[in-house]
Amino acid sequence: MYGRGPVEFPKRIVCLTAETAEIVYALGAGERVVGVPGTAERPPEVGEKPKVGGFTTFRLDKILSLTPDLVLAFSDLQKDIVRDLVGAGIPVFATNQRSFDDILQTILMIGGVIGREAAARELIQDMQDEVRQIREFSSIWPDRPRVYFEEWDAPLIAGIRWVSELIEIAGGNDAFPELREKAAASGRVVDPGEVVRRDPQIIVASWCGKKLEPDRIRSRPGWDRVSAVRENRIYELDGADILAPGPSVMVGLRRLHEIIQAYMQTR
Repeated sequence: MYGRGPVEFPKRIVCLTAETAEIVYALGAGERVVGVPGTAERPPEVGEKPKVGGFTTFRLDKILSLTPDLVLAFSDLQKDIVRDLVGAGIPVFATNQRSFDDILQTILMIGGVIGREAAARELIQDMQDEVRQIREFSSIWPDRPRVYFEEWDAPLIAGIRWVSELIEIAGGNDAFPELREKAAASGRVVDPGEVVRRDPQIIVASWCGKKLEPDRIRSRPGWDRVSAVRENRIYELDGADILAPGPSVMVGLRRLHEIIQAYMQTR
């Protein structure tokens, strides 16, 4: 009879981003992941999973061949593959997190979708506890350094909202706080001359997978007057640690806190 059998949560999950794969594994359901993007690195076990494409380039036939009963997607940048998957009759859960709170909510929602809500709430609590500890540690600092985060270098693009928030949690002041409201990267393009005017004391760059070249930053016209350049406070953060909106942003937060703490110790 219809409706008599047990209702089960998805058993074959394809993740289209690194953070969705990381979340599913962190919630104890990694064995259900049957496909991941080539950008997925965490945990190491994802390397054994079939690859279905990159961040915006996917093969629909490859995904369908894995017979998923759920696909996890992220952002408007994946709207085309989401449309095609929905058109093929595949259940898709797409999130569009932009803030740190959005990241926590995404973990909770994915936990609910895959039947791991309790584990999601536990992970969220752990992340909130660490944030609280870092906030308390940095709250005693008499002043906060200006931090310029560069997400891309051609053109210069400042950090997305959750990055801006992490800088503040870590004990710094984002040099371009007004740009956190801009969801699209095109809205966060900054004038090199304005960076000089705002004179950041720390520069942190994460060029979306491209290796940082500090000399290129130092050689920008007028940037020899920037405090961070003069004091050689230019740092690189791995994009996997800061630009994937999932649990790994805590790695980026710890690194930002270390960088800012080292600066404060010299004052």
